[in-house]
Amino acid sequence: MNILVTGAGGQLGRELALRLAPDEAVCLPRAALDLTDAPAVQATLARLRPRVVINAAAYTAVDRAEAEPDRAFAANRDAPATLARACAGIGAALLHVSTDYVFNGESRRPWREDDATAPINVYGASKLAGEQAVQDALPRHLIVRTAWLFGAHGPNFVRTALRLARERGALRVVSDQTGSPTWAGHLAETLIALARRIAAGEALAFGVYHHAGAPAVSWHGFAEAIVHAAVTQGLLPAPVPVTPITTDEFPTPARRPAWSMLDGARMAATFGLAPPDWRGGLDQTLAAWRASEREP
Repeated sequence: MNILVTGAGGQLGRELALRLAPDEAVCLPRAALDLTDAPAVQATLARLRPRVVINAAAYTAVDRAEAEPDRAFAANRDAPATLARACAGIGAALLHVSTDYVFNGESRRPWREDDATAPINVYGASKLAGEQAVQDALPRHLIVRTAWLFGAHGPNFVRTALRLARERGALRVVSDQTGSPTWAGHLAETLIALARRIAAGEALAFGVYHHAGAPAVSWHGFAEAIVHAAVTQGLLPAPVPVTPITTDEFPTPARRPAWSMLDGARMAATFGLAPPDWRGGLDQTLAAWRASEREP
């Protein structure tokens, strides 16, 4: 066993578990390893002694975080710090997933790894604090920032948009926020490729990298693509109207960045892992729901 996956019950964690062989990885959901339990983390890593840990655990309820900052920081800052220290104790590397929300959205070019961070909500602040905690505790880290994650498992925008399209026969979606939808399956494949290279002893350039889907699209454009793909795959009987609205017309407890497109050039140049096309991941997500004949 070379790889340990934490947060294996979540949207990304389940995609990782589906792609890793039992003899190369142990995949632990929160019920089996709560990262806020420091003694349990230390004991588990000391027992399993993985060469690399992929941390897919996080507090991701962006709006709820505004009312629960202590929980958000416990999961997104303190838990990664504990995990990084445990990795340092056994000589393991850590792949830690972060977010586009560490930026303030005030740009019109894709965000690069060395751009100044300035989160505008509690979730983003907690994730940035987690990045800093990992950097402080463990030199052998890869922090992979991603954006707008979706997939067949767990709550996400694709699931919500399809449900509302069925229930209401129409959608009203924000058009002045632009970003990088990312299929959890694509991100899982990238993280596994990196973890296997580390486990094989390859000397990698550790640090912060961006890896998210392309091309850039607004939430409104993403919703239009979801409706079109759902009709094509028979999950919607006919197209429904998707009306563009402004952020001001759809207030939420947490502010969202207006521009969240991530620049994946460093990841591509360093590791040969280019930004994946989210449209293929959307098709695979809808195909999985259709094949399982379950409501998304």
